[in-house]
Amino acid sequence: MTTQTKQFNNFYLFAISMVSAMGGLLFGYDWVVIGGAKPFYERFFDITTSANLQAWAMSSALIGCIVGAVISGVISDKFGRKWPLLLSAFLFTVSAFGTGIADTYTVFIVYRIIGGLGIGLASALSPMYIAEISPSKYRGRLVSLNQMTIVIGILAAQIINILIAEEVPVDATDTFIRNSWNGTLGWRWMFWAEVVPAVAFFIFIFFVPESPRWLIKAGKTEKAYPTLKKIGGDEYAQIEIQNIKATLDDVAEKVDFKALFNFKYRKVLLLGIVLAVFQQWCGINIVFNYADEIFTAAGYGVSDTLFNIVITGSVNLIFTLVAMFTVDKWGRKKLMLLGSAGLALSYILLGGAFYFELKGIAVLSIVVLGIGVYAMSLAPITWVILSEIFPNRIRGAAMALATFTLWIACFILTYTFPLLNEGFGAAGTFWLYAGICVIGFLFVLKKLPETKGKSLEEIESELVN
Repeated sequence: MTTQTKQFNNFYLFAISMVSAMGGLLFGYDWVVIGGAKPFYERFFDITTSANLQAWAMSSALIGCIVGAVISGVISDKFGRKWPLLLSAFLFTVSAFGTGIADTYTVFIVYRIIGGLGIGLASALSPMYIAEISPSKYRGRLVSLNQMTIVIGILAAQIINILIAEEVPVDATDTFIRNSWNGTLGWRWMFWAEVVPAVAFFIFIFFVPESPRWLIKAGKTEKAYPTLKKIGGDEYAQIEIQNIKATLDDVAEKVDFKALFNFKYRKVLLLGIVLAVFQQWCGINIVFNYADEIFTAAGYGVSDTLFNIVITGSVNLIFTLVAMFTVDKWGRKKLMLLGSAGLALSYILLGGAFYFELKGIAVLSIVVLGIGVYAMSLAPITWVILSEIFPNRIRGAAMALATFTLWIACFILTYTFPLLNEGFGAAGTFWLYAGICVIGFLFVLKKLPETKGKSLEEIESELVN
């Protein structure tokens, strides 16, 4: 049966979606804030001469991300979506406060890993929760709220870092920096600033309902009905309950990772894993993670580079808003194809700019083009697709697996860029990413069905049955 309704409770839908999407905001802030604090905590912990300790400080959160993504499937299938989101809010709060008070390098690393656990949980659970409470008509733009808040979190961290840090003299010594405001308290306040949204997220989660789809799967239909009724009325609630139950009648209530090995789920799991990996291996995160190196190579100074990073963050936000207004109109597949082709072209041009040693505005313009294309396509739409293609029975475990592979792909991308850059040069490296985008374009064209306007149960029937 299809769900028809003349009126949804749009304010209620937006409110509970935004609360869940606060996990994305904290994800973005926590992921980026360390970059602004880096020059100062490295002096404080006296690790400026150890590349290994510097790298571990920057990447340790990724270990937490991977673990958090894995356990998200286990705890979300057992305890629902709401309480694991509460756990992620608690972890973000502890990490933000603890990282700021750390007086030893080891303690600093422990709290960064705790923050990574929060990121891993939120990155899987926030979009999944929004997808499960959203009517098909609005699901794309509501799930895209999560990507929008990630981008806002990134931009907020960049701006807060600049506002907190005092200007450092060009000839400043390590001792001067360590004893300055930046080296003693400034870098701590960069992390402490996250406590405010983290505590707000923790409080607001108490006021959102549990996912109706999880409640029905757990045999608690009577608890799911009030939420569905509040979203779309009595008729909508009854039809949704029937549709959800139809996908669960022939399976046991208990779900675990063993179900993922069922042959009938192979196609949809492969689709999700490839799209998750492609979102990372398309290469755009290199532009964010190594923006300083890219703009320096293009002839920009330190002050100009900081300004350019804010420009790229602003473009990221603007085009994420574009995605929110196009995902339910243009469709997921069209936007994924646009993103793949647009990034391939951007990398070809960027590689050419480095090959012919172009400087300044030419490189900045191409970088902005690539970020804009990514922000309105692969960045948000991948999360939309992952949150809606997996069947009700395995959604928690499958989302955990897809998010786990995404973070592994992120680690491989970040780790290999310096090696590729050394071996092939900047031009050759970006041309390699262009080739990956072409392969991604062909995969999306051939394998990805359009999911716009379809209920989660209709998508399940198409992909699995």
